[in-house]
Amino acid sequence: MRVTVRFFARLRELAGAETVSIEVTAPATVSTVWQAVTQAAPDLVPFERAISCAINAEFSRMSHPVSEGDDVAFLPPVSGG
Repeated sequence: MRVTVRFFARLRELAGAETVSIEVTAPATVSTVWQAVTQAAPDLVPFERAISCAINAEFSRMSHPVSEGDDVAFLPPVSGG
């Protein structure tokens, strides 16, 4: 199944793109999508435990299932004051 992946801030820089379209085998989860994108962009791997994710603009967990055509977003940790 094909999903759209969006990267934000530092993740976008490391991935080399704001948006990519990838193919994953069903059934798939957000984690499955993350594994697929890190194979293509291994510099993203160190962020795995700190990122937030969303499916179709709603925050999600890495274990959440994804469906054909979903929009999966990965966001780096944010700090500030």
